Amino acid sequence: MEYTILGIILMIIMLLYFKVADHFNIIDKPNQRSSHKEITLRGGGIIFWFSSLLYFVQHFQNNYFFFTGITLVSLVSFWDDIQSLSNKIRISIHFLAITLIFYDLHLFQLMPIWSVAITYVLAIGLINAYNFMDGINGITGLYTLVVMGSLLYVNTKIQLFTDGMFIKYAMLASLVFLFFNYRKRAKCFAGDVGSIAIAFWIIYLVLKLILVTESLIWLLFLAVYGVDAVCTILHRLYLKQNIFEAHRLHLYQVLSNEYKIQHRLVSLFYALSQAGISLLVISLYQQVQDGIIFLGVILPLLFLYSSKFYLLNKSNLRLDHGA
Repeated sequence: MEYTILGIILMIIMLLYFKVADHFNIIDKPNQRSSHKEITLRGGGIIFWFSSLLYFVQHFQNNYFFFTGITLVSLVSFWDDIQSLSNKIRISIHFLAITLIFYDLHLFQLMPIWSVAITYVLAIGLINAYNFMDGINGITGLYTLVVMGSLLYVNTKIQLFTDGMFIKYAMLASLVFLFFNYRKRAKCFAGDVGSIAIAFWIIYLVLKLILVTESLIWLLFLAVYGVDAVCTILHRLYLKQNIFEAHRLHLYQVLSNEYKIQHRLVSLFYALSQAGISLLVISLYQQVQDGIIFLGVILPLLFLYSSKFYLLNKSNLRLDHGA
């Protein structure tokens, strides 16, 4: 399918979804923990599922496990966007969907059981981390473009591991979504249906690349999100908070909420940071040992994340002084 035609189709689908969301009142109402102040349509990220559907109808003969999986996580996430579901139901569906792509990638034959168990935890954790990070205008769309762009470059220049169109469909969906989301006042938010669906798509591709190259280095294509999400979870556990409840403790939330930095600038900072890391990983692949690359990426990110505590203390001191 021509990319221009695909883009037009996705744009029409998005506009039709706006009509449906408006009619059924599928909206995001801000609360004291939100990074937004306006009521906004939720679930615009459903465009990622529609993009996967358009790809599937053209490649159904070898894409049904992935498509079934992304359909399952999209359905349960969309339901959760409309009416909250228990974490047990959501995680169970995520587990089932991940099992489908594990079967598709022959993980159960290629890896020992303990390694499969670790991969389950990692995959489900990354999917939910991607969802946790979806909190300000543009962050999901821009970050997805960087990750998918990095995977496309590797697929084209370094190691062919999938159909290039499969990656481009996700990138085009991101561009359409960004057209409505990367604004001072967004027309829509991705919702769980968007962030979890595209995270599932990314996990599938990263796993496929890892298996083909026999290198874990490609996990660093998710390094910025991974460090922020994991460190924030550890911080909240230290504070004895429920990690599944809404909060404002991610670094991007501190920058956006406490320091009033424009959402689009913070999102761009995250995307450019990941772009720089991805470029470093690609340039050092097979030139430097994987362990050294991991340390060279993760340690500076941990240092950068630790600046959050300085910013929080400074913000609290300013508030106390003002009081």
